[in-house]
Amino acid sequence: MNQKKSFVTYFSKKEYLLWLLSIVFIAASFCIFDRQNNLTLVASLIGATSLIFNAKGNPIGQFLMIVFSILYGIISFSFAYYGEMITYLGMTAPMALFALISWLRNPYNGNRSEVKVNHLDKKELILMAVLTLAVTVLFYFVLKALHTMNLIPSTISVTTSFLAVYLTFRRSAFYALGYAANDIVLIFLWVMAAKEEPAYFSVVVCFIIFLINDFYGFINWKRMYLRQQKQA
Repeated sequence: MNQKKSFVTYFSKKEYLLWLLSIVFIAASFCIFDRQNNLTLVASLIGATSLIFNAKGNPIGQFLMIVFSILYGIISFSFAYYGEMITYLGMTAPMALFALISWLRNPYNGNRSEVKVNHLDKKELILMAVLTLAVTVLFYFVLKALHTMNLIPSTISVTTSFLAVYLTFRRSAFYALGYAANDIVLIFLWVMAAKEEPAYFSVVVCFIIFLINDFYGFINWKRMYLRQQKQA
């Protein structure tokens, strides 16, 4: 009984409302624009659920992100967005696995449902910038060789994705801003795709929902960091 009550009260009323509205809007957009690609619906619902757990610093969010990355990679392949496919299958999914391990190894005060928020020093920020530049240049030529549609936005998506997964792995609150930047790029990419295939408007709505959730994730992680520092 206590465990059930604890689960019910784990999320705040605002967080339940955010998750519920996310699910409703995703399902509604699927019914309006798609109705056929059930994989898109499943991926979107899993992605939205992962974000609410990530916002709490809960490792369950990273496990769900692995599942979402695999499904999203398949969806991206269907529209020849090879950059998205390679990014999510070759980078986001593996990094989400590393992040899952990192979060499990760094619980806050032994509480495995909340990760200990980390603060990156200047040296690591410089290292992150160098790695990001190297990944961007490498993927630009790889995506160009694959004749990827919307090459420049796809390359920028790789850049923002790498920043997001690196910061997630390192347990930084700014991971959410990395994903928010990536959401903006993906909204543009899928709007381009939706011009040719209107069913993809459901994916556009999905990433708009993700953008809102990622902003909330950043706000909540900043609160977590301040609380953890105060208690320490």
